[in-house]
Amino acid sequence: MSQPVQTFTPQAFHRQAHDALENPQIRANFRKAMDGLMGKRRTAFDDWDLETLRELGANIRLRALSKLPDLLEQLEANCEANGIRVHWAENGEQACELITEICQRHGASSVIKGKSMVSEEMHLNAHLEKAGIDALESDLGEYLVQLNEQTPSHIIMPAIHLNTGEISDIMHERTGTERTTDVDAMTAAARAQLRERFMTADVGVSGVNFAVAETGTLCLVENEGNGRLTTTAPPVHIAVTGIEKVVEHLADVPPLYALLTRSATGQHVTTYFNMISSPRKSDEHDGPEEVHLVLVDSGRSRVYQDDELLDTLRCIRCGACMNHCPVYTRVGGHTYGTTYPGPIGAILMPHLMGLEATKDLPSASSLCGACGEVCPVKIPIPDLLVRLRREAVGDGVGNVPGAGVKRSRKEVAAWKSWQWLATHPGAWRGATLIAGNFRALAPSHLGPWTEYRSAPKPAKTSLHTLIKRHRKEKGE
Repeated sequence: MSQPVQTFTPQAFHRQAHDALENPQIRANFRKAMDGLMGKRRTAFDDWDLETLRELGANIRLRALSKLPDLLEQLEANCEANGIRVHWAENGEQACELITEICQRHGASSVIKGKSMVSEEMHLNAHLEKAGIDALESDLGEYLVQLNEQTPSHIIMPAIHLNTGEISDIMHERTGTERTTDVDAMTAAARAQLRERFMTADVGVSGVNFAVAETGTLCLVENEGNGRLTTTAPPVHIAVTGIEKVVEHLADVPPLYALLTRSATGQHVTTYFNMISSPRKSDEHDGPEEVHLVLVDSGRSRVYQDDELLDTLRCIRCGACMNHCPVYTRVGGHTYGTTYPGPIGAILMPHLMGLEATKDLPSASSLCGACGEVCPVKIPIPDLLVRLRREAVGDGVGNVPGAGVKRSRKEVAAWKSWQWLATHPGAWRGATLIAGNFRALAPSHLGPWTEYRSAPKPAKTSLHTLIKRHRKEKGE
């Protein structure tokens, strides 16, 4: 039978982690999948100067971020010149409202969606449903978790927590497909179910892997062809992305593409690489009549203003840090209770949700450094995890929402006890032996061994304020 629908929250991380560790099926599914992905990645970079390529990728992303306000304006100007309408959203709710308004303006009752983590982040499907608009995921993994009323457990492979038998059960129970262990047969069945929806959908919604400022081009990386159908078959295409996805030049894309595909799935290239620069022209026979680009902030401009945390925005969403993380590979993505799980989620979600809700995530790490070593754009994830641990207890500079929230005396006492144990090896060995049988004796919150103290909430600066300030500094 398929897995029961569960509600996961970051506040319940510890309980959810214990539940996952006690679930042999979840552990087996992830162990098999992660071992395969790690092996494919190693093979994919054979005969490549990986460190030089990583350095190039990191520099491309850092250069783009150093010019972010300029490049966003350039992207907007070139997209508009190409016929793509650009919209700015300060948060996910505003982005949902913009997309809903576009759909309602066209009388849309159905939306077909390509893979987009930003749309997951802003809960777009639920928002459209409230407006009476049916939204269907077309990525096979996203389609399966939507059928099972779950959220993705991985940013690249949303249904990686499910094995073949579980997938067969889900498709049989939700679509009437005959039970089978033949993966090709299940894929063909899903393809048949989705094909009609591509042809009848009023609007197609996609994500963006790279937005090229120089040419006003939106690049989509995919393997199934669903992204290409989503962006060409419906009469209206809406692309949604975070503001950090912009790159300066078209020539910047190939190195990032080479890093993304090899790091994510161990492929030299994906089956499809889509470049969208305009709606359908008068002499073209297919493509959407309208293309819209929604640029979403949701705290990213605040991250941008911190010289250290800025590195979080380098991410190209490959998932390699998850695949190599000893915590993620044992508890899975749902345990984190957030859109982005694993190491990248632990450094990104505090900005999007605040540390009050996500204070346990930066400590969900052994600090082994594997995530930083495999990151294709060299994000210093372990350093940022330590920084956010300090922020969580008020020992940082306070640039994250909820930083330095006052903790209870009980939590402080638990941490002081943990600190004493960690500095007395004999007592530590005895305590861990006892904790093996009485797990409840272990502190319930993992994190740095420092005193909690209050800190003022940081001032928030929106995307629009950032651009306005930028223009003022330029004398415009």
